[in-house]
Amino acid sequence: MTDPVQSHARRLHFDSLVFDAHADTIAIDVVEGRRHLDETGRGGHVDLQRLAAGGVGVQIFSLYVPPTVPTPHNALRALTILDALAAEVQRSPDRIVWIRRAQDLEEARRSRKLGVIASLEGCEVLAGSLAVLRTLYRLGVRAAGLTWNVRNEVADGVGEPRAAGLTAFGKEVVAEMDRLGMVVDVSHLSEAGFWEVMEIGRHPVIASHSNARAICDHVRNLTDDQIRALARKGGVMGINFFPGFLRKEGPATLDDVVRHIEHVVELVGPDHVGLGSDFDGISRVPQGLEDPSHLPALTEALVRRGYDDLAIRKILGENFARVFTAVLGASAAPLAPPQG
Repeated sequence: MTDPVQSHARRLHFDSLVFDAHADTIAIDVVEGRRHLDETGRGGHVDLQRLAAGGVGVQIFSLYVPPTVPTPHNALRALTILDALAAEVQRSPDRIVWIRRAQDLEEARRSRKLGVIASLEGCEVLAGSLAVLRTLYRLGVRAAGLTWNVRNEVADGVGEPRAAGLTAFGKEVVAEMDRLGMVVDVSHLSEAGFWEVMEIGRHPVIASHSNARAICDHVRNLTDDQIRALARKGGVMGINFFPGFLRKEGPATLDDVVRHIEHVVELVGPDHVGLGSDFDGISRVPQGLEDPSHLPALTEALVRRGYDDLAIRKILGENFARVFTAVLGASAAPLAPPQG
């Protein structure tokens, strides 16, 4: 017998924009030549087949460079990852759209192709230079996490014992990202740095893959005060699927992901939470959300908990789409070629 709730949830899911704000597939696997996005059965979490099976319409891929890579080699590594992403787009032009402008996001919706966004994960690669930031923007990067867990020239990460905020250069980076039309990402950033971004940033910001500390007391998760501030800024946080950020003990499940979503909704409403799986950057996954193909089960869980269709559409992707449409649409005039 057909389950009407399940049938409705499935129709709703595949009629919605599903936007995942963080995956490390390119930086971890593709750049190393282990597999391509158009190949399946080669391991990992994310490929085009599983993204399609999960109805994913937009995927942010990180340009993650481990802190063990020294300057200036980390900039070369970031460019190599960006080149690998460009090669994946070229391999599947009938299935992928690279999102650089707000119009590209609309094109991805209209064409039902996968929209991909390139994002820095840690600004070590800038080596203290706004020129590098502008160059990465020219090459298609449209978001940046200011830090990973450690300190860099921009700010301290959540794992830095001194827990300082933004440097003078970091404040320049935030201002320049605002001017260019790049989304600022505060996941991994120290709490002091978070509050400074809230104060000086002009546009909505995101926490691409961070959870609620009230549900799981981990330094990588946001406090209720931070979540409220992010919401006041018009921003969005993407719920991370890493079990260690979902619960303190025991195996994590899809229900734990829902618990974090529900906490944010109860705190600030349904306009400021989304998905930030961290697929291919995490060693363990929650039961029931083993890869993107299982995402329809999340929609079903939200339907069964009484969320209406509009709220579910926002959580699945419209919230992140709103931020990127606004910030990319606020882009400065085209950059002139470098002088000298």
